[in-house]
Amino acid sequence: MDRRKFMTATGLAGAAALSAPAVARAATTIKWKMTTAFPPGQPFYSTGPGSLTDFADRVRKMSDGRLDIQVYHAGELVPAFEGFDAVRQGIVEMNGWVSYFGSGKVPAAQFFGAVPFGMSTQGQNAWFYIGDGIKLWNEVYEPLGLVAMPIGATGVQMTGWFNKEINSLDDMQGLRLRIPGLAAKAYARIGVDVKLLPGGEIFPALERGVIDAAEWVGPAQDKILGLNKAAKYYYTTGWHEPTTVTELAINKAAWDGLPEDLQGIVTNAAAACNVISHSWAEANNAAALKEFAANGTELRTLPKDVVEKLRAEMEPVYAELAAADPLFKKVMENYFAFKAEHDIWAQASEQVWHSQLRDA
Repeated sequence: MDRRKFMTATGLAGAAALSAPAVARAATTIKWKMTTAFPPGQPFYSTGPGSLTDFADRVRKMSDGRLDIQVYHAGELVPAFEGFDAVRQGIVEMNGWVSYFGSGKVPAAQFFGAVPFGMSTQGQNAWFYIGDGIKLWNEVYEPLGLVAMPIGATGVQMTGWFNKEINSLDDMQGLRLRIPGLAAKAYARIGVDVKLLPGGEIFPALERGVIDAAEWVGPAQDKILGLNKAAKYYYTTGWHEPTTVTELAINKAAWDGLPEDLQGIVTNAAAACNVISHSWAEANNAAALKEFAANGTELRTLPKDVVEKLRAEMEPVYAELAAADPLFKKVMENYFAFKAEHDIWAQASEQVWHSQLRDA
């Protein structure tokens, strides 16, 4: 009897000792702020499956409320393009945008957003998760006190909305085009007057004639902004953004202060939203495209000579940036080495399949 009493007492004491930290941990709520560069109410980015709000909801549920992230969309806490610096300064813990919005600050980071004539979503994700992509991303951001990871992917984007037909290179001269990132540099080299505007400012600028053309994302997202009501011609190809990745940037000091299990929850919720957001775009683009065509939008393909000229102009763009920035050069060489390997499979699989589908 004495032995049984001893075992019972020590068992209860052990259970209490084990459960106390768990109870304390569950009772602790960490509250973070997250800014974004995107307007409120924007599916894919701000609301709905795979959005930044969806990410925050997933983290809250997966952590049983231990990590509570409040999302502030563009202009609600800081202006659209100032969230990145707010994270660096520790004003907020997270920011969601596309890394090319900060190309002036960190040129090398553009490879983690959108790469002209680069890889598809499948290839980009392979580079991130299996190759050196995320490792290099964090190497680029380490001096800034940031940790980063993908949290969304658009898939291939459209060239954009134009208020006039583009039939040749001459039609590009002086065209006022909203376009960010590396592609903007190639456009500038062929005579385009490039502009950088946040999403919420594109429609009024296009409607009022402040700009002549604008690139945003794809049919489903463009419909939400009403861009089909501001311009008549809708152009493809997605040479400039074969996929575009939404970046989750996290203040490194805040990240290092998270328990390991919460870091795992954030990482896995971001990876889930990266896949789900792309799935949302793939599921909704066709319906929006059909609606545009039924309501007077004229669908066009950017002329081959324009695309080939842009391809040629990307070479000096990459060369100049690489010569000026060793880190840009390091990331670029790693990216394109991975792409060369991935292209072997892409050409034997997806490209053949798409060619057969086109010719069927």
